Amino acid sequence: MEPQQRPGRTREIDGARIAVVGATGALGALVAAELERRGARLLVVGRDAERLAALGTGVAVVADLGDAGAGDAVAAAAREHLGGLDGLVNAAGVVAFGALGDTPDEVVEELFLINVVGPLFLLRRVVPLLEESQGFVLQLSAVVAERPMPRMAAYSASKAALSAVATALRTELRRSRVDVYDVRPPHTETGLAGRPLSGEAPGLPAGLDPAEVARRIVDALAAGEHDLGADAFATPAR
Repeated sequence: MEPQQRPGRTREIDGARIAVVGATGALGALVAAELERRGARLLVVGRDAERLAALGTGVAVVADLGDAGAGDAVAAAAREHLGGLDGLVNAAGVVAFGALGDTPDEVVEELFLINVVGPLFLLRRVVPLLEESQGFVLQLSAVVAERPMPRMAAYSASKAALSAVATALRTELRRSRVDVYDVRPPHTETGLAGRPLSGEAPGLPAGLDPAEVARRIVDALAAGEHDLGADAFATPAR
């Protein structure tokens, strides 16, 4: 058995100023709703103004994670509307399937832009705000970060890279008392597998209920569970 990580300090959600990036995605929207239900003050960040408005919550920030300026927009909105920032949830991501040799160069590039490079751009600009508040970063990676899958080589690599960022930052930001969460849920029924950049999804087992996954994520945030691997989530009923 792997040693269990000791939980860090607990987090008060009520009143916390939190930016949710990818808030119009299936899981991002549910995480945002769960945070709001527990009293968080939100920035909801995504590329589509109409879909952000349809969430009916938080301050909308229209930004593309693949643009280095997205972090500047988030930081400016946090200062203007919330007076600072206590947390950042990155729930954005894209997927692609198929043998690596059949995956177009531009798809590999897009996978890493949205899943790795964009989050790095974002963090560079937002971390100073989180250091001011001794806040947190929570990144949604995926089970393939710890269990890479054939016909998902580039996707698995991108998610493993995102988890590596979290592991490094957890130590790098320890002195600033910024907590870093790495969340790697198993396959969840978000519909993302039906919207790949390229290829077709392999036959997948029944996934988890995204509402249950969202609740588990926010529970982990509140409890200070910084490393939430696939085994920390419930198995779907058969």
